[in-house]
Amino acid sequence: MAKEILLISDSHGYSDEKLLEHAAAVDEVWHAGDWGGIELSDQIVQKTPIRGVFGNIDGTIIRKVYPKELIFDCEGLKVYMIHIGGYPGRYAKGILDKLQLIKPDLFITGHSHICKVVKDKKLNLLHFDPGAIGNKGFHKVRTMLRFKVSQGKIEDLRVIEYEKNFKDQTTSTH
Repeated sequence: MAKEILLISDSHGYSDEKLLEHAAAVDEVWHAGDWGGIELSDQIVQKTPIRGVFGNIDGTIIRKVYPKELIFDCEGLKVYMIHIGGYPGRYAKGILDKLQLIKPDLFITGHSHICKVVKDKKLNLLHFDPGAIGNKGFHKVRTMLRFKVSQGKIEDLRVIEYEKNFKDQTTSTH
């Protein structure tokens, strides 16, 4: 049976209805770090199970809830997730050795704010960086990845993009 995943990263404390609608429509949400606070985690976990790692901007609360790195199996797909890991041809220090040891099918990072899907032919793995779903940073669009995992394979991969909105989405009454 296929499992539908929403992969996000670099929310930097930002959330909106579109993100939460996507979260409610999948089997699991994976967050590749830089949450910016526990609020988004609390909102998503009310809708669907969530896995994630902490990022370089995350404080004590997130670091108590989420680890620095995750290694797990999803429907026969071996996944390794860390916030800062680089990408094929430009892995961060120590990551190549870990990838050779772990031998994941899917390597997930965040941090770059650039959505990437890259095949590493040398290590026989797929690398995903969902870009940034938050509204802070240099990125021009907010992105996330949505896909299905079935029998160790990734299917129906989609990049979801939204315009970057610097306006506060909250409303106040006086």
